[in-house]
Amino acid sequence: MSEQTLKIYDAENMVVGRLSAKAAKAALLGNKVVIVNAEKAIITGKRRTVIKAWQQKFKIRTSYKPWRGPFHHRRPDKLVRRIIRGMLPYPKPRGREAYKRIYVYLGVPEEYADKEKIVLEGSRYRSLTMKYITVADLSQELGWRGPEVA
Repeated sequence: MSEQTLKIYDAENMVVGRLSAKAAKAALLGNKVVIVNAEKAIITGKRRTVIKAWQQKFKIRTSYKPWRGPFHHRRPDKLVRRIIRGMLPYPKPRGREAYKRIYVYLGVPEEYADKEKIVLEGSRYRSLTMKYITVADLSQELGWRGPEVA
């Protein structure tokens, strides 16, 4: 691949699926992708429906050796990173290399605070009538205790 460029995405009020698709494509093209404010990203749908769907996913485990996985993350940054992984051809080497170029953070780290962030206007959530839940709210419903404990 050629020279790696840095792409910093601000996830505040963005639909996590749309943002993840853009981030996955940028990583496949060889760019280093940084996503900040991951906890402020939005998952569309009725709050109770979204929470129930994720709780069902968390019940999936192996009964004979549960320490072998599958492992389900509750932290917002790891949850968003896992969503991005689903949009990559992860079993293939090119997908694994792209996944290594993706970094997701809670809030804005000081090293990226003064740099310009990419805001995807098409991915912003503007509807005032539609239902949604933030990734931080979902994580707390799933058992995440917050940044001061984690």
